[in-house]
Amino acid sequence: MKSVKTRFVLVSSVVLASWVNPAWSDSDVVNLGHKVPSVQEIQSGLFPDEACEQLKKNGFKCMGFKPAVRFSIPSENFKVGSAELPGGLKKQLDVFAQVLGRRAADSAPVLITGYADASGTDALNMALSEARARSVQSYLETKGVASTLLKTQGKGSQDLADAANPYAAKNRRVEIGRLPN
Repeated sequence: MKSVKTRFVLVSSVVLASWVNPAWSDSDVVNLGHKVPSVQEIQSGLFPDEACEQLKKNGFKCMGFKPAVRFSIPSENFKVGSAELPGGLKKQLDVFAQVLGRRAADSAPVLITGYADASGTDALNMALSEARARSVQSYLETKGVASTLLKTQGKGSQDLADAANPYAAKNRRVEIGRLPN
């Protein structure tokens, strides 16, 4: 039985390593768009080093892992001037809640970053982006994620996802990723 488990861990690690796909090597942001990710996708994207630790626990040498990614969610669903969570975003966040809800309250936190398009003033966009990040934080907490695991920040209309079109819907987004060590 141990042999089957060991092979499963090894194969799972290879699958996890391949999921953090070479197409992402140019960027550490994965745009989920309207896709509802799997628990495995979120787990391996936010915590790829844990697959390496699992290999070591089973007596294998870990040859490295892809860096953690940030997930941009969703690219088009926030309405102009709103921090209200649309239904599609909630479905995506439910998967994040499954992953983060299993983590100990003293685990390394993740960062929720809110963004706005350029349609408002700098002050309004900053407040709106912070409100979007807090809306996500509140939703995740209602789903059982420890508040100590969630940090928030707003970026206003800085770091536009579509700089060529500063009013584009894809600029109204939230990103979730690990805090840099």
